[in-house]
Amino acid sequence: MTHPRPMRDFGLEVFFSEWEFKARHHMTASDLESMGVSDLLSLAAPEDREAFETLWLGYTETWGAPALRTEIARTYEQMTPENILCLAGAGEGLYAVSKVLLEKEDHAIVPTPNYQSAETIPLSICEVTGVPLLKGDTAAGWRIDLNGIREAIRPNTKLLSLNFPHNPTGMLITPAELEALVELCRAHGIWILSDEVYRGVELDPLDRMPQIADQYERGISLNVMSKAYGLPGLRIGWIAAQDATLLQKVERYKHYLSICNSGPSEVLAIIALKARVEILERNRALIKKNVVALEKLLDEFPGLIDWKRPQGGCVAFPRYTGPGDVELFCRSLLEESGVLLLPGSIYASDLNEVPKGHFRIGFGRGKVFEDGLTAMREHFRVHYAGFQI
Repeated sequence: MTHPRPMRDFGLEVFFSEWEFKARHHMTASDLESMGVSDLLSLAAPEDREAFETLWLGYTETWGAPALRTEIARTYEQMTPENILCLAGAGEGLYAVSKVLLEKEDHAIVPTPNYQSAETIPLSICEVTGVPLLKGDTAAGWRIDLNGIREAIRPNTKLLSLNFPHNPTGMLITPAELEALVELCRAHGIWILSDEVYRGVELDPLDRMPQIADQYERGISLNVMSKAYGLPGLRIGWIAAQDATLLQKVERYKHYLSICNSGPSEVLAIIALKARVEILERNRALIKKNVVALEKLLDEFPGLIDWKRPQGGCVAFPRYTGPGDVELFCRSLLEESGVLLLPGSIYASDLNEVPKGHFRIGFGRGKVFEDGLTAMREHFRVHYAGFQI
């Protein structure tokens, strides 16, 4: 395989650019229910509301506002504000970290399926090995292939990319599995980039994983206000790391990208982070309610969809087992009933084959989800009322 490779189109975003705002029922959203500015400001302390209303609209600090970095650091066990670099969403972090860490002589490892940036950006720089998640008798029906990752390591392996709670399966790994990965990477001097954007909205808080920046001297934690907090319009993300040199390099690379974050967004993110217990509890309650409602629908049509409850986040990757194939299933729902799902083909990988028959469904929204579920139920009644396993 020749490197560097041109980055292929981002399949998920190309699909969404056509359908996200056209479909009547967006049932594959990957973020939690958002709120308006007035609702967020209602959670603010008087001084933070005043800071927003009187904000000077000039450039902001490249590293992020000191007050914002302080609030972000409080979401970790070991991090200080100096360990935090703010970015324009999580996508900038995925891009910049790969560009800073990797050179063409290096090698990276990425579990699949994945959020496409995790493989496409490294592939534009160096060789990448995909290690498929395994189907297993685990809580979410998937498990990480520790032996596969171990066998994929080469002398020039520099980066392992992780994402838990996982998009799209909703699976988590155990603390013991995370510890094993840290020890494996420590022994080989490998960096771990851990996408932790769904941390805080596990269906069972006892399943919550430690954050890699707290656990490992070469760990890079990636997070954002978009997913668990349900505030994608802020475009505020960050990385946390113990390594000051790495952070400095990414900060210098940011000068070629966003340069700095939006000032109003930074103040609103500070307000949200100070109210994080309330916001995350609300969002966790919403996904628990929606999962139960979704499972009730699936129980009404046994044999149509092979489902196992995800452990965290607001998306799942069930397998369609009804008549026809999953592409026709998703297309029929969209064209006839206005229900948008993501067929598994959108998660196609350049590294290895993604399991057949799966689709992504989201359950993090409020009325949008309820209306979509109603439309799905009616569609199933019309098309699958007589279907038998």
